[in-house]
Amino acid sequence: MVHSFANFISRDRTTSRGLVLHQFANFISRDRTTSRNLVLHQFANFISRDRTTSRGLVLHQFANYPFISTIARASDVAIDTRTMMIIVWKSECNGRSTLRFVRSGPVDACLPLHISEEYKAFIAGLNPENTPVPSSLLDMLKFYSRFEISDETGDPLTDHDMTQIHYSRITSLQKAAFAKFPDLRSFSLANVASVDTRETLIKHFGPLSEQKLKAIATYLNLVSRHERRASQLEALNEMPLYPTEEIIWNENIVPTEYFSGEGCLALPKLNLQFLTLHDYLLRNFNLFRLESTYEIRQDIEDAVGRLSPWKSEDESIFYGGWARMAQPIVNFAVVEVAKPNIGEKRPSRVRADVTVNLSVRNEIKAEWENLRKHDVCFLITVRPTSSIGTKFDHRAPFVPQVGLTFVRGCEIEGMLDQNGRVIEEGPEPKPALPGEKRTFRVWLDCNQYRLDMDNANQGKEDVYETFNILMRRKPKENNFKAVLETIRELMNTECVVPDWLHDIILGYGDPGAAHYSRMPNEIETMDFNDTFLDLDHLRASFPEHAIKVKTDDPRKLVPPFRLTFEEVASKKREKDSEEPKEVKKVITVEPHIIPSRGPYLFNEPKKNAIPFTPTQVEAIRAGMQPGLTLVVGPPGTGKTDVAVQIISNLYHNFPTQRTLIVTHSNQALNQLFEKIMALDIDERHLLRLGHGEEALETEKDFSRYGRVNYVLAKRLDLLTEVQRLQESLDVTGDVAYTCETAGHFFLYQVLARWERFISRVRPASGKIVAVKTIKDEFPFHCFFDNAPKPLFKSRTYEEDMEIAEGCFRYIEKIFTQLEEFRAFELLRSGLDRSKYLLVKEAKVIAMTCTHAALKRRELVDLGFKYDNILMEESAQILEIETFIPLLLQNPQDGYSRLKRWIMIGDHHQLPPVIKNMAFQKYSNMEQSLFTRIVRLGVPTVDLDGQGRARPSICNLYNWRYKKLGNLSHVDLWPEYRVANAGFWYDFQLINVEDFNNVGESEPSPYFYQNLAEAEYCVAVFMYMRLLGYPAEKISILTTYNGQKHLIRDVINIRCASNPLIGRPHKVTTVDKYQGQQNDYILLSLVRTKAVGHLRDVRRLVVAMSRARLGLYVFARVTLFKNCFELTPAFSQLMARPLKLYTCPQESYPTQRLKDSPPAGKPQIVDDMAQMAAFVYDFYIQKVHAMKSAFYSTQKVWQKPGSHKVVEPQRFISHHPGADADTDSEEEQDRVKGEVEVDNPLDDN
Repeated sequence: MVHSFANFISRDRTTSRGLVLHQFANFISRDRTTSRNLVLHQFANFISRDRTTSRGLVLHQFANYPFISTIARASDVAIDTRTMMIIVWKSECNGRSTLRFVRSGPVDACLPLHISEEYKAFIAGLNPENTPVPSSLLDMLKFYSRFEISDETGDPLTDHDMTQIHYSRITSLQKAAFAKFPDLRSFSLANVASVDTRETLIKHFGPLSEQKLKAIATYLNLVSRHERRASQLEALNEMPLYPTEEIIWNENIVPTEYFSGEGCLALPKLNLQFLTLHDYLLRNFNLFRLESTYEIRQDIEDAVGRLSPWKSEDESIFYGGWARMAQPIVNFAVVEVAKPNIGEKRPSRVRADVTVNLSVRNEIKAEWENLRKHDVCFLITVRPTSSIGTKFDHRAPFVPQVGLTFVRGCEIEGMLDQNGRVIEEGPEPKPALPGEKRTFRVWLDCNQYRLDMDNANQGKEDVYETFNILMRRKPKENNFKAVLETIRELMNTECVVPDWLHDIILGYGDPGAAHYSRMPNEIETMDFNDTFLDLDHLRASFPEHAIKVKTDDPRKLVPPFRLTFEEVASKKREKDSEEPKEVKKVITVEPHIIPSRGPYLFNEPKKNAIPFTPTQVEAIRAGMQPGLTLVVGPPGTGKTDVAVQIISNLYHNFPTQRTLIVTHSNQALNQLFEKIMALDIDERHLLRLGHGEEALETEKDFSRYGRVNYVLAKRLDLLTEVQRLQESLDVTGDVAYTCETAGHFFLYQVLARWERFISRVRPASGKIVAVKTIKDEFPFHCFFDNAPKPLFKSRTYEEDMEIAEGCFRYIEKIFTQLEEFRAFELLRSGLDRSKYLLVKEAKVIAMTCTHAALKRRELVDLGFKYDNILMEESAQILEIETFIPLLLQNPQDGYSRLKRWIMIGDHHQLPPVIKNMAFQKYSNMEQSLFTRIVRLGVPTVDLDGQGRARPSICNLYNWRYKKLGNLSHVDLWPEYRVANAGFWYDFQLINVEDFNNVGESEPSPYFYQNLAEAEYCVAVFMYMRLLGYPAEKISILTTYNGQKHLIRDVINIRCASNPLIGRPHKVTTVDKYQGQQNDYILLSLVRTKAVGHLRDVRRLVVAMSRARLGLYVFARVTLFKNCFELTPAFSQLMARPLKLYTCPQESYPTQRLKDSPPAGKPQIVDDMAQMAAFVYDFYIQKVHAMKSAFYSTQKVWQKPGSHKVVEPQRFISHHPGADADTDSEEEQDRVKGEVEVDNPLDDN
């Protein structure tokens, strides 16, 4: 039987799916020795037949698991089989070819896609670790082998397509059974719905003899092929979004933080290619959900651990501690279970009431009472078994220690008032409730509730009667549910991505197909507005182009310039002609004058003052053209300036289009907005969504309600102008009452007067009009009385006519804006006004990627539309959070209206933050979409001139980039030409040895600190402050959180309260400081035993590139000099002395040039203790000098008469690293006696 079965498989692989596989699984469990041989030989055969297609996600993960190597070591397996396994194991690229290969038949010959219990038992026997990963991997293989995609075309298949395929298969099976097998007559005549389940197929085929089964199996593919397909979308929609205890602490699904990288995990991967958009979204959905679950696990362990639940003598729970983020539940009750919607099994809504006792401090109580609608909380059941007083072991497993039994998620609807009604959120403060008990109305997950109720009906415990802890999370880290809902909504809708982007996002096709030069709608002529400062700047910006100017008048050769690219027109002509011609790179420049906007000085347009480099101009040109633009911007290369100029040019070239700005952080968004405000963009068209606008360094509010208030205030100002215009024209009536009456006034009074004026001053039939006629006939003299005089120059007709037209444009703009604001008179509520502003009025809308993911449904429901997307910090944004902003609008006629996608970032700096190492490295979740597209080979514009740091500091990181030079101003501006006062070098690596025989320490796992480096950094900061350096120009950075907290503690003790020194601008980690800069950076690398995560070159690039003028690195040189990855930077750092060279005789700012050595010899600091002692003495010296200066001024400014001055007693805190004797009498007795001040005016 075994041999005949093997022969049958090798003879007809296409029929191996279905019933045969089911029998094969049973056969494997009976004869394991033979089955190993059979499986491996078949597996080796299909691998060796087509090695090129064996690379892929599923096979790579399947072959990489240890149980495969267990099979390969069996004595009855050929050595080439093991080699074939290694080929699969080494593979790492995803692709549709792999899926076609998996579904082509050979895999069916060795892997039963219906994984029976017998087969799982076989796998378990080969799995020495006894983990469920092998079965999970086989489940993934089954899932992808039946993925909803066409094998022939690679197009995604819809639910309707899959249903049609299923019905055609069943129908063909019934026809074949009717024609060939009379015993299956009842099966042949049944309707499809009654025979397409596994049970009914087995019912019809089960009574047949083995010979007939074999004949049918040879002729057809049965069970697996013809059973009803489980819809991927239905399964996703029935999945609970909140993790439960079964997932949270399952380390096969959510591995520990410190994943070693060895072995294989049943996790999806994000690499270069995806099968369809559904596959793309599904993988990101699963990974985002699991990463959020890992963070939730940490929060639960922290909060519940702080509560310290113990079992008391009366079997109740005693809480030995307290937690800010968790409270014991007093009462829990499900208050509403709504009926399911049509076609669904889950309830449409489940609500419950949770009561907690908030007998805590007022600030913590306020935090609980301020829980907002849609905040996510967790309901937890603990049943501790430890008696009161038992110590918790933080290294032992958490769940058994606290007896954690159940975890369920919920979403806040609101807090209940005394009458049991939800307190609605609004601008008014919430009412004060008596007592300590507070009840919250929450929404439960309907899918999870249905599953729990089904389990309860089967006799299991009712979860919802057991909860005893309510836990909340920090709002900033608690948006996972909204993002998961957004991804699920995208999978349930038809994702319409522009045709020119679709294949690039999936990783197929020509990587350069979306570049503007390859787009069919490339624009030939564009207005570059104020991009160029003058014609010479324009010529320098296009070194490879010939420049033709349409005018010879030098007075007209001033910006703005309209540029026509002749090669674009040539390419369009070539498409029509058959003979290709050589394309000449010629640019035709046409200067044009911006029409006058009015006679006032504030009417002058704001202009750009930055001399953009040729690569920056190329980035601006690419951003203005349709298509995909990738701009790689190393540190200090003006990424933000390029982004702002692109936005400005799009705003002026395409006034009807709307641009969406997306960034990773609020800080980057605020920097963009502050620079946008400096350009010629009307602020009524700017809108900032989300929180964070309060950090804008401006008095203007660009949030939704801030813009509504601006519009309402602007409307009143404009109506005041209308009233002034009315009075100047002697028109009666209340025309400035509303926007509507003002519109009628303009039409019948203002426009009529202007038309009469034009008819009188326009030259007719060759007659010349006198210049003074314009001044005499102008009807709005009284209105412009407050304009600079004289209004008309009376020099030429053209000049005065331009002034008159400018005046009318000013008046016309008043009424144009009032017409735009008219809707705000009709819409009465602030919410409606803000929606109108978002959908109709705003032209430049900015938000963070997180806000886009949270608010997608709301934006789509409002009918939000946009034409262009510009993303800053693209390399720091998660793949899925980059993709979601593409789909914040509904398609038009089945097509996306998106025309441009500009992504600006730097993939050589730090990637998105993923806390779990398994998801970060194994699943490659840290790879941003920007990085993936760059890896695919999509053309990029690499900015090549930095203007942030001194050239010497730039050399520490410019080796990481293709070409990174320096802009001219870093050699010319005064701050770059002078040296750093008090320091011999502008950058230096300072070796820090152990202090009291201690280098790095680890108070808790992975919480690294180094006291010697912390004290050294703070001592150098104090030294700089004593020299006169401003505190806001100094930042202290470190590579670990533990060191950050230690440095802050040292600062608090040493100098925070001392007004002479104070605090530095920031003390933070390198990761948090990405995107920021300061003049002087003190960097602590902390580690003395292992290099740690600075081995990641991207972190090194960020650390080295934060300083403009001075960088001082504190580290253990013997450790870091041997790290190969850091060699290019550390070889330069080590070229200078490894001890700090100071010159304390200087003061800030110094006049010494950077290349000139200081006068005299340097003072060399050997170690931290010496530096601390020196700073202490230096501080005393400075204080005495200031004191002497103070007393000398007192002698000059003293009033007549004798005055006795008593110097107050001052105790200076002594530094622990100093060598001075603290018991010295001289140090203790610092109170001087009375000081007699002589009065020079006293004659006696």
